Amino acid sequence: MKARIIYGPILSRRLGRSLGVDVIKKTGTKKNCNFDCVYCQLGHVDYKIKGPEEVEGAVTTEEVVEGIRSFHRNIENLDYVTFSGTCEPTLNLSLGSMIRGVKQIIDQPVCVLTNSSLVDREDVRSNLAEADLVIATLVSGNEDTFRAMHRPADGIRLDNIIKGLQAMKSLKKRPRLGIEVMLVDSTNGYPVNSTDEEITKLIEVLKTIDPDEIEILTVSRPPAEKFIVPVADTRLKEIARRFDAEFGRDRVRLVLKGLRRDRSNMQHENLEEEVYDLVLRRPCTYEQICASLGISSVELAPIMEKLVSSNNIISIVSKKGTYYKAS
Repeated sequence: MKARIIYGPILSRRLGRSLGVDVIKKTGTKKNCNFDCVYCQLGHVDYKIKGPEEVEGAVTTEEVVEGIRSFHRNIENLDYVTFSGTCEPTLNLSLGSMIRGVKQIIDQPVCVLTNSSLVDREDVRSNLAEADLVIATLVSGNEDTFRAMHRPADGIRLDNIIKGLQAMKSLKKRPRLGIEVMLVDSTNGYPVNSTDEEITKLIEVLKTIDPDEIEILTVSRPPAEKFIVPVADTRLKEIARRFDAEFGRDRVRLVLKGLRRDRSNMQHENLEEEVYDLVLRRPCTYEQICASLGISSVELAPIMEKLVSSNNIISIVSKKGTYYKAS
């Protein structure tokens, strides 16, 4: 199926009811990124894009503005418009223009979720400056752990990312800067970031960045690698207390699984496409699809049967339930 660039809304643990924008068109792959993270819910990257200059099929500002104009009117009570999806959004150098265009037609704040890979570039920081909120990933203060968890494209280094995040705070016009700390554990001794030593180093680095907020969370959907597992809630809370002591409780947010939100209230034009667009960017359970799109299980059942039988989506059984994702 052909995916649209506007999808959702997503019922996010962090952003509430968030309408997604995916800014790189699919070019023969389900995922476009310069990382191949071991914990990614979308699976492996077939080909890692090194930088914006290698991007093929970039979405234009006009496509985003028209998509938002026609889509957001069908949804009530949006909290954010969020640039994310199957790609690293900063790989599209029209991102700043897109954000400005979106702000001309909506009242909701704009967020960008970024893996931080390109924040050392001045043009990328300039684009991010147009957003209201940037949530940037930083999983480790150690280069070896960073490389093991993200498996980045050639040329991407942790020290450059740290310098870029530090530079974000010095912009004259800047968004609120949040740092996402995705903590994981492993079943086979693979390098992960939830040890005491890793947390100590990460706190040291975050002090030099001085973000407005820090989000601590763990994987809630089946990751790319089966040996990667969530960090236990007791350990997450223990780590959060360390961050509280260093940065203050008002700047630290512990994001736990199991959030429940009211269903979306939206008008549907093509429900089959909307279901596909949602699970392409965010693997979901049956219940999560219903809640995000504001539909009943009776409405969803024939659509899921069709999408599964046509091999457009597949199911993944995990300890937390059955998730559906694009095949």
